[in-house]
Formats: sequence, structure tokens, C-alpha cells
Amino acid sequence: MPWKGEKDPYKIWLSEIILQQTRVEQGTAYFNRFVARYPEINMLAAAKDDDVFKLWEGLGYYSRCRNLLAAARFVQAEHNGIFPSAYAELLALKGVGPYTAAAIASFAFNLPHAVVDGNVYRVLSRYFGIATAIDSAAGKTQFSELALQVLDRQNSALYNQAIMDFGATVCKPQIPLCSICMLKENCFALDKNLVAELPVKEKKIIKRKRWFNYVVLEQGNKVLVKKRLGKDVWQNLHEFMLVETQVPQKIEDILLADEIMKLKLKDCKTLHVSGTISQQLTHQTIHGTFVHIQCNSLTVPPGMEMVERKDLEKLAFPKLINNYMETMAPAVSII
Repeated sequence: MPWKGEKDPYKIWLSEIILQQTRVEQGTAYFNRFVARYPEINMLAAAKDDDVFKLWEGLGYYSRCRNLLAAARFVQAEHNGIFPSAYAELLALKGVGPYTAAAIASFAFNLPHAVVDGNVYRVLSRYFGIATAIDSAAGKTQFSELALQVLDRQNSALYNQAIMDFGATVCKPQIPLCSICMLKENCFALDKNLVAELPVKEKKIIKRKRWFNYVVLEQGNKVLVKKRLGKDVWQNLHEFMLVETQVPQKIEDILLADEIMKLKLKDCKTLHVSGTISQQLTHQTIHGTFVHIQCNSLTVPPGMEMVERKDLEKLAFPKLINNYMETMAPAVSII
């Protein structure tokens, strides 16, 4: 991991934001690309939104990207481009919570702040036998206080990295290496045969299903595109003409929707109709279908624009749409 042992707070912050909800294997490549493109925070702060979103494309959880830009610009404007070291100032940055603030303060400045991530929750819960739910308010307080109590305050960066690595490699979620664990003699969970039951979570995610029916409208060498605005999934990413429904719909019914009728399509032919392409998000599943239509005439609605096919690759799209364009491109000639 290229950020291991890193002391530059900008790069530590960047790695932590990327690794929120992202596996190390996937996040590493994005981290390297961001550092190569924007090696200093002032360069990121000055970047165009669309350029940064394009670089983030495929990483998901795009609110992180919005927060990344907001925080970089705040540091540039309010701290003269110098990353703050105080925990309270770090916590004030957009998208930075207690874990990330502690990580930056500890790893970059060796300040005595305990970093509490999923690995740390697991180690502390098992070793001390704590059954308080880690996703409850009481649990978060209890584990944060305990983590601070056991912290090596003189070597906080080394200790924090050690306990996180220990949770990732020894005290693992599944099939932990209890037989070779150096802490097994005093581990409550191992002694009481509760390793598989700890830590405890109380909340269950209720997942919503949505059907995104995309009509890919092409006129000449241009395609109708819009940027998603508002507080919903994929904010600031681009998409084609969308008709969202509560249940699956036939293509002929989609083409009769008000959104499509307002386009006043003329002299059209259908080039391709896709199957269903799904994308699983944390709280919802998006089921997407695509119908690609070529028209001689159409009315461009407010908030949308006709984009040259060759320029589509410059825009940031959700993974679901990129998957469609990658698999169907030869047949539909999107890009």
C-alpha cells in the first residue's frame, strides 16, 4: 500500500477518503492516479469538477468526491493550502469524521488520537468481551473511549497502524488466526467461545429497488446527455434520457412516457435494446435497461445537451452506464 508510512497529511487524507467503502485492491490504483495528477492539494483545489469526477469514475459513493473537492478548496482558502494538524480543524473538513481526523492527526503528526475502524472494533470487542453494538451510539462512545485508554500515546502512529493491521491479518472477520495469536491467553472471546459472535451489529440495511429505463437518443453524431443534479445517487455524473419506474416496464410503454413524448421525436429507428443491467448500491439496487434510438429530429429539453459521440469518453458516467457502453458499444456505436 503506497500510503503506508506516509507523513504527508494530504496523501494520508486522500488515501483515507478513497478507502471509505472501497477495498484496498481497488483503491490503490485510484490513489496512485490522483497523486500523479494532483500531487499537491492546491492543484486538486484548482481542478475542474468534471475532471476530478472523471478521475473518480468507477469508484462509487460519489459524495466522497464532492467532499474531496470541497475540503481541498477549504484548506486552500482558509489555511493557505497547508493541511491543518489540530484534530478539531481536521474534523471541520467536509467528509472528514472522527476516524479520518484521528488517522491524519496520528499518522501525519503523531498526535495521541486513537484510530477506530472496523478492524479496531473487532479486536477490542473480542479481546475485552464487549457485546455493545458497534453501530449504536453507545457502542461508538464506548469503543472510542476504550481505544483511547489503550493507545500508546508516545507512539500513536505506530500503535494505530499495528492494531489496524492486526485486525486485518490475524483477528479477521472470518476464520481468525486464533491458534497463533499472540494475545490469545487473555482474549475474552476465545476463552468463552464467542469469537464468531463478536463484534455485534444491531442495524439491518433495508434495500430499495429502482428501475432506470434509459433512452439513448442519437441525432447525427451527437447523443442526448444530462448531468444528474439534486440529492440522489450519482450526483454530478452524466446519464442519458431517463424514465424511472417503480416496476419493470415494456419498451413501448417507456417510449410513451411524458418525458419522451415532450422530446417530439421524428423519423426514428431503434438500433438496439439491452437486457437488464443491475448495480448494487449500499441501500438500493438499480436495475437499468437501455434502448438506443436514432432520430432525424428531436427537441432538446432544459438541462440536457447534445454531445458528440467521441466526447462521451471525457464525461463521468455511473458504473451501470459505463458497463452498458462497454458491453454494447460495438453494436450501438455509442463510443
